[in-house]
Amino acid sequence: MYDVVLLVEQELSEPDAKRVVELHEDMPDEVKYHVLVPCHNAEAGVEASISALGTADLYGPGLATQRQDLAEAQKAIDSEAKGCSGRSVQRLRDLGQTAEGGITHDRPIDALIATVEASTGQEVVILTRPHVVAEFFHLDWTNSARRHLKVPVLHLLEQEPQS
Repeated sequence: MYDVVLLVEQELSEPDAKRVVELHEDMPDEVKYHVLVPCHNAEAGVEASISALGTADLYGPGLATQRQDLAEAQKAIDSEAKGCSGRSVQRLRDLGQTAEGGITHDRPIDALIATVEASTGQEVVILTRPHVVAEFFHLDWTNSARRHLKVPVLHLLEQEPQS
């Protein structure tokens, strides 16, 4: 079995799924894809925004009364991420591939490293939208993954489905 870990920024489109599968069509071993979708933390995002604005002393205490709203927002975010993961896995399965998936609330690179280790992944494919500034300064997921992993890491830019 040849394990490939996919770190995706958003749901795999049909063209993206086909492109990923085509990368491995000549593999002598069966390929198994592990799809990983990062999921944002609603509460941490709000707290970071308030801190960045320097207004934590004004609005920070008010967060305590908003915990229920934040919990509901987190459920919605998690549900969307799970749907994204599930639809991505299904697209790979529709192409005759073995695939599984999940979401993570951890930092994407930390989750990627853990997934590669847990699955004994032999390759990583990262699919993102273009992030010119992050890529220029080598702060993007791909460069970070290459620094931390001892497996090939390929970065693909997501493609828009043609209508």
